[in-house]
Amino acid sequence: MRINAVFEGGGVKGIAFVGAIAVTQQRGFVFHRVAGTSSGSIVASFLAAGYGHEEMKELILETPFHQFLQKSLLHHIPYIGPIIRLLFKKGMYSGDPLEAWIRQKLLAKGVRTFSDLPPNSLYIIASDISNGKMIVLPDDLKDYGIHPDYFEVARAVRMSISIPYFFDPVIMKRNYVVDGGILSNFPMWIFDNEMIKNGGEKLIPTIGYQLVGKNPHAKNEINGPLSMLQALFATMMGAHDERYIDKKYRYRTVKIDASSVGTLHFDITREQSLGLYESGVRAAEEFFNKWSYAEYLSKFHDFNKKFLGR
Repeated sequence: MRINAVFEGGGVKGIAFVGAIAVTQQRGFVFHRVAGTSSGSIVASFLAAGYGHEEMKELILETPFHQFLQKSLLHHIPYIGPIIRLLFKKGMYSGDPLEAWIRQKLLAKGVRTFSDLPPNSLYIIASDISNGKMIVLPDDLKDYGIHPDYFEVARAVRMSISIPYFFDPVIMKRNYVVDGGILSNFPMWIFDNEMIKNGGEKLIPTIGYQLVGKNPHAKNEINGPLSMLQALFATMMGAHDERYIDKKYRYRTVKIDASSVGTLHFDITREQSLGLYESGVRAAEEFFNKWSYAEYLSKFHDFNKKFLGR
């Protein structure tokens, strides 16, 4: 059975999605269209490119995530170096190594631009803070005079994962673009208009994959302006985990406990990665053991009548 999928942002916690994907695919579901924000956009892009759960698990276990936080020469200047970089670059880390890794993995599947993917198969959320608006990639690229088919998928993902002040923002046509989670960290709405339009018995269900739970042992040590900024990043991103799941989305959301790891814990160990993976497995098994297409159709139409009057 075909399903659409939406993946929430959540930093390195996004590893948990792979466990949930494994169960989803093992149950016979096929991902039709996918969307994601921040780390969820990485997972969505890999699925759209043709990666299966086994390949994605292997990628997780073989990748040292700390390599994505390469320090520049400025980082080695005591106290003021990182702050100087932040002032000039608008981020503590460049984001280039992470973008290069994503590009390499997509190219391994023959994907460079959106034209290498089936039409309308992948949507990525980013935030244009220059204009104060959300961007849905690739569709909204035309508003910037850019042809969507010729835009790199890895670049779009880089936009979505650019956590403010942590990674450098992406400058597109003189506009600063950052993490999509600022405006829509869990874009469950993205396929609904078309689903309503093409409803009835042929409706393709949309399943959301969300990270929940706050690490009870997490504590941000603040001893200067740099550590304060880092604490700000962690709090801002972690706050998404505490967000209430809108009532109309609960019945179609796989809620994954990712409380064992912090959002910006890039020095995550292999054991912690496997722990997140297994958490994703448990959450998806619990969800799909209770899920039925008939109940989905009933609730989808009921909620749309109630909230949208359709």
